[in-house]
Amino acid sequence: MVITAAVTDSKEQLYYTFASRYVRAPLPRFKMPENSMPKEAAYQIVNDELMLDGNPRLNLASFVTTWMEPECDKLMMDSINKNYVDMDEYPVTTELQNRCVNMIAHLFNAPVGDDETAIGVGTVGSSEAIMLAGLAFKRKWQAKRKAEGKPYDKPNIVTGANVQVCWEKFARYFEVELKEVKLKEGYYVMDPKEAVEMVDENTICVAAILGSTLTGEFENVKLLNELLTEKNKETGWDTPIHVDAASGGFIAPFLYPDLEWDFRLPLVKSINVSGHKYGLVYAGVGWVVWRSKEDLPEELVFHINYLGSDQPTFTLNFSKGSSQIIAQYYQFIRLGCEGYRNIMVNCMENAKALKEGLVKTGRFDIVSKDVGVPLVAFSLKDSSRYTVFQVAESLRRFGWIVPAYTMPANAEHIAVLRVVIREDFNFSLAERLVSDIEKVLKELDALPPRVSTKIDHKELEALPPRVSTKIDHVTAVANETEGIKPDNHHLREIASYWRRISNKKTSGVC
Repeated sequence: MVITAAVTDSKEQLYYTFASRYVRAPLPRFKMPENSMPKEAAYQIVNDELMLDGNPRLNLASFVTTWMEPECDKLMMDSINKNYVDMDEYPVTTELQNRCVNMIAHLFNAPVGDDETAIGVGTVGSSEAIMLAGLAFKRKWQAKRKAEGKPYDKPNIVTGANVQVCWEKFARYFEVELKEVKLKEGYYVMDPKEAVEMVDENTICVAAILGSTLTGEFENVKLLNELLTEKNKETGWDTPIHVDAASGGFIAPFLYPDLEWDFRLPLVKSINVSGHKYGLVYAGVGWVVWRSKEDLPEELVFHINYLGSDQPTFTLNFSKGSSQIIAQYYQFIRLGCEGYRNIMVNCMENAKALKEGLVKTGRFDIVSKDVGVPLVAFSLKDSSRYTVFQVAESLRRFGWIVPAYTMPANAEHIAVLRVVIREDFNFSLAERLVSDIEKVLKELDALPPRVSTKIDHKELEALPPRVSTKIDHVTAVANETEGIKPDNHHLREIASYWRRISNKKTSGVC
């Protein structure tokens, strides 16, 4: 590559190659450089470093969309310089957002007429959507408690231990206690009966998940609604339900239209969904929709007029791009219900093909369910010689990014691999993945067995099962052929470290 640069003092044109000039000096990492560089060189430097990133198409850890049609890509680039918050300057973009909100509300069976305006908003993602929904529940609960002359300083939310980490963020940031229903082996979603038992007068809502990040399974929102309705009648409370449909909100209406989980259930007051997951838009868009205007407290709506006219806003952030909103509307009108249904059916078929391929190896137990988000979660039948963490690490050599993680309390001893099936993951890739997994297993089978060392130490005796598994994995480098001996002092240090963090959530997969 040849780059031309002008030297202003001598007006001399200098010709040099990219390598001969810019590779000699360290790249800026902590301080802005004093001098400028040619745009071609800056592009090449950044582009070369980005080559070390993983391939998004092979990132099977994420639910987030990694492919869109070229026409939509062009629409997004054409609108990338529009600030969505400038509603008066970009009224058409605002109109497209409102159309999307209404389409989603009708998709979720909200009680709004054809000529009525649904209550909802586009967000940066489901995390912001959950924050807004949680704040609405907290404010309504506080207002009611104040009117009744009761304490309102200890709100809580009841949910399963399988919630995404954004729920923990909400609880910590906005001072709400998170009461989690513990999981158990073979049942990795919230038990509605246990959830309702945990509800008290300070519960602002029960959060159900339509598409657990751990296994893709849908929680039983209908049963939760029935049990909570009974408890509300007995106690005089009016505890509502929020449905976190980040992953499943654009799946259930098309694959399971008769499944009752949405606004058909009276206690469901708000729903969030990720447009950048199975809404089929690149990362950066989520949605939250409320049942009615009464479910969104007016105090959360801000009115601004310095951009040209009165503009109501109820998002946590202010400035954001318009591209994802426009892309979402494109997908809605481009695909329609028929297109979304076909894509989701195809994803489920590819998930089935991958599951069958894994079962044929005879080496895995399938943890995920057939009904839910199109993903396959699976564990090793025999992890005495190596763990799923080693399998995941070895798969990276083939370009695959497959997450391995332990389940939350009380199922920490279960460690799984998980493959998310997106629109751009086809049948051929499923076959290739199974083939590469078989290669990895064959290589790991040929390795010496892991060293098993008992450490007589009180800290180790108190550790939960998942910690001992992690320690065993860390110390697996002891190779008998090279004469490497286990270091008990080193193991005790590791044990002490894992003890300090053992109570933290380790399954914040997305």
